Amino acid sequence: MGETMDRLVSAVEGAGATVFARVNHAEGAAGVGMELPGAEVLIFGNPELGTQVMQDDIRAGLLLPLRVLVYDDAGQTVILWQEPEEMLGDLSIDDDAAYIESIGDALDNLTGAAAG
Repeated sequence: MGETMDRLVSAVEGAGATVFARVNHAEGAAGVGMELPGAEVLIFGNPELGTQVMQDDIRAGLLLPLRVLVYDDAGQTVILWQEPEEMLGDLSIDDDAAYIESIGDALDNLTGAAAG
């Protein structure tokens, strides 16, 4: 799982986006004497795209930067993210905004690189 997250970080940085945080949920749980399977979230973004979204609806700031969860499911590594259409669906954003497709394509490409 960690190797997958490492590849995601490399792909994000290689694409010119900014990694804001890598949150290790399992490590946090262990720190309070609890257990979780391996689970990390990468928080990252591209201000060129994210700013466009927030210009159309500032409430998108609650949803951005983007997040991708990589976790262990019974020995299988899973990569999970929310599709931009779903994530932004309750906001005042045009369904046909070009950046929605751009964000979706970026997530597909980055997670594809992480999957190997």
